[in-house]
Amino acid sequence: MSRTPHSSPALDEGQLQFRAALGMFATGVTIVTARAPDGSLVGLTANSFNSVSLSPRLVLWSLGQKAGSMPVFSRGSHYAINILAAEQKELAQRFATRDIDRFAGVAWREGAGGAPVLDGVAAVFECANRSQYEEGDHVIFVGEVESCSRREGALPLIYHGGRYYTELPI
Repeated sequence: MSRTPHSSPALDEGQLQFRAALGMFATGVTIVTARAPDGSLVGLTANSFNSVSLSPRLVLWSLGQKAGSMPVFSRGSHYAINILAAEQKELAQRFATRDIDRFAGVAWREGAGGAPVLDGVAAVFECANRSQYEEGDHVIFVGEVESCSRREGALPLIYHGGRYYTELPI
C-alpha cells in the first residue's frame, strides 16, 4: 500500500478495538506549544494530558515518536500546555491540521522559556521540560509547572468518541 504524507499505516483489528475503547473516555483538549531553536513557533492539539504530582507540581502529556515536532519538544527547555475552552473548537481543529501556519492570526503571549501561551484558553500550564519516557510508539513528557493560571468561569472543550463537545450529552 502506498502512503501519502497525511495517511497513517493501516490499523489491525486489535488496534481498532483499543482505539474505540479509549474513545469512551472523555478528555479535555489541549494545545501544547513551544519555541524551536530558530525562533519559530510549534504547536499541536493533544488530549493526552494528566496531572502527576502536587509537590513538586508535575503534569504529563504524550507525543507520537514519529511526530515532526518531536525534535523541538524533546530538546527544548520549556513548553506550554494550553487547556482549551468550550468556544475554541476551531482552534483545536486548526492545530490538528498539517501543513498550515497554525499560529497565523492566533493571539498569544510569550510564556516561560519563550513558549507561546494562547489567548482565551481555560487554563495554561507553563512547564520546564523535566523528563521523557519512551513507551510504545509515544514519548511521555513530564513537565515541571513553573506557572499556571485559569480563566474564571471558562467551560472546557471536551473530546469523546472522536468528536468535540462543549458539554457531554446526557
